[in-house]
Amino acid sequence: MSQSPSESPSRTQASELFRIARGLALLVAIYFAITLLFPKPDSVKPEGWRLTGLFLTTVVGLMIEPIPGGALVLLAVTLSSIIGGLTVKESLEGFGDKTVWLVMAAFFISRALINTGLARRIALFFVRLFGKSSLGVCYALQLSDMVLAGIIPSNGARSGGVVLPIVRSISELYGSTPAKAALLGGFLFSAVYQGICITASMFFTGQASNPLAAQLSGQAGYTMTWSSWFLAGIVPGLVSLAINPLIAMRLNPPEIRRTPEASAFAAGELRKMGSLSLHEKILSVVFVSVCGLWVTSDIHKIDITVTALAGSAALLATGVLKWEDIRSEKAAWDIFIWYGGLVRLGIALNATGVTREFANWVGSFFGGSGWFTLFVVALLIYYYAHYVFASITAHILALYPPFLAVLVAQGAPIGLVCYAFACFSNFAAGLTHYGTTPAPMFFAHGYVTMKQWWKTGFVLSLVNIAVWSTVGFGWWKLLGIW
Repeated sequence: MSQSPSESPSRTQASELFRIARGLALLVAIYFAITLLFPKPDSVKPEGWRLTGLFLTTVVGLMIEPIPGGALVLLAVTLSSIIGGLTVKESLEGFGDKTVWLVMAAFFISRALINTGLARRIALFFVRLFGKSSLGVCYALQLSDMVLAGIIPSNGARSGGVVLPIVRSISELYGSTPAKAALLGGFLFSAVYQGICITASMFFTGQASNPLAAQLSGQAGYTMTWSSWFLAGIVPGLVSLAINPLIAMRLNPPEIRRTPEASAFAAGELRKMGSLSLHEKILSVVFVSVCGLWVTSDIHKIDITVTALAGSAALLATGVLKWEDIRSEKAAWDIFIWYGGLVRLGIALNATGVTREFANWVGSFFGGSGWFTLFVVALLIYYYAHYVFASITAHILALYPPFLAVLVAQGAPIGLVCYAFACFSNFAAGLTHYGTTPAPMFFAHGYVTMKQWWKTGFVLSLVNIAVWSTVGFGWWKLLGIW
């Protein structure tokens, strides 16, 4: 008997419900395994141990996602007031955190950059200047992403909405389809993506999880600001951006090396866009003003969250940004839920004393090694652990706090540890085709095989580690970070 149309949705819903139930059942099992099978440290209260189990289970949940991440974190926040020893008021305090609202305001400004076309105009401007060779196109798009990373905290939004369409257009301009990736597209897709991982590491707003790393470092007693992160990331970041395309070109050599049509294409697109519209001019002033105030925040002492909110308010007041844009910015509100919830859970977890106990336990195994040996080993483990993570956020949540606690307890310079692990989180995402949001977006176009993607990612991981552990750490020494 043929299946009636009414039965198909029911079966689909039943299958989805089974998948969700199976995933949640696994998380429940993990929670009870942590809280019942692992010995509770004597200094940790029972409710603190239950909160630890809830936090670690949430991290695993963000990796396997039986339900969307935001929904999972909201569930964890709710449970923290039931089994974790927090009041409802305490559980919800993360949603009023100023760093959460900094990210939100930056998302709103980024929406205006994309809607008005100013972000695309910036990218086309760089391609017109430097796009007369395949290597020049790569550098131009990396520079575009770097400029946008200063204020757009979503690597998916700026790369998927701005950079990726231009990469595809230029590839097709030279007849480079996925079947003819060797002409140009294979090089551009692999190299430009690697650049996105670098630019994400260069700015406080380079990626949505960077403020989370800063929040965790603040809990450990070290402050990371937009301006201090900018100074720390700019030198090693520029060196990586200069070297990586050269290595990527050797790994994925394009048959087409000269691309004058790309520069002409960008110039033509800019002509079609015409002169700056009134909204683009207003947005340009706001963009430069916000970034300028962020860079000089240590001088005038205006909180960067206030600056970001003022920028968003100015765009709303002038009509550049519509209230409907704010309401429909799904990515921002999704981050508001999971980020705000995780911030509060992280603070509560730190207060239980679990991370301190973990640091003492690990430190007992390396008591005679000194902090430097442990730092090198931990940093390499942390970096290549990203092979098992499909999210920079999950990576940071799982490994940043314990490694930070262990190394600081062993006497490692806290500034070196905070910046090294925060920055390495980002370019470690270049290892795989699922390392962060833009990865599957680029990979899905079919220009780069998985084998070549992983090979490029691994080779460039060695380059990035070499650059940041020499130029980067040396630069940080000059800055007084350690």
